[in-house]
Amino acid sequence: MNTSTPAMFDPQDLRLSLESAVPPRVLDVRTPGEFETVHIPGSYNVPLDVLREHRDEIIKHLDDDVVLVCRSGQRAAQAEGALRTAGLPNVHILDGGITNWEAMGFPVSRGTQRWDLERQVRLVAGSIALSSVLGSIAAPKLKWLAAGIGAGLAAAALTNTCAMGMVLSRLPYNRGATCDARTIVAQLMDNPADRAKAS
Repeated sequence: MNTSTPAMFDPQDLRLSLESAVPPRVLDVRTPGEFETVHIPGSYNVPLDVLREHRDEIIKHLDDDVVLVCRSGQRAAQAEGALRTAGLPNVHILDGGITNWEAMGFPVSRGTQRWDLERQVRLVAGSIALSSVLGSIAAPKLKWLAAGIGAGLAAAALTNTCAMGMVLSRLPYNRGATCDARTIVAQLMDNPADRAKAS
């Protein structure tokens, strides 16, 4: 398999695979708040920042095929790179993310509704830029804050990362009780496939 190009998993194929005798592990790398709002039934919430920090511990419990899910595919691509670099070859990305999965009418579990991270970034960046421009009428140097936000958004697009998104993902609004590495590993170990390997 070409390690430079992430393997994409079509939502229809994932739906069929989840009904098979040996379904793949579905890891949702969005924030716990986003995961609580809507997720694929049976998926595990492994936020991107936790996955990056504890990937060596997490991959010990990922012998099965792994399908990574986020909102649209960007964070899943970053997670795929981290896992593949750590030596996990059987990693795929859900094509179009949870957005595409939902659009195709496939089953989801819903909880408390929250804004997804990308929408939060747009709100914060837009609010700071607008406030800076309006405030620059009284304090002209504030225009540079708006310029900085614009530069940050351009850099985020070029590098396919988002510093503001990483900061926002750590806010209590986006966190949950299950976002620590110990809880995630315990959930992965509770998988029937792991129990069978241990016995």
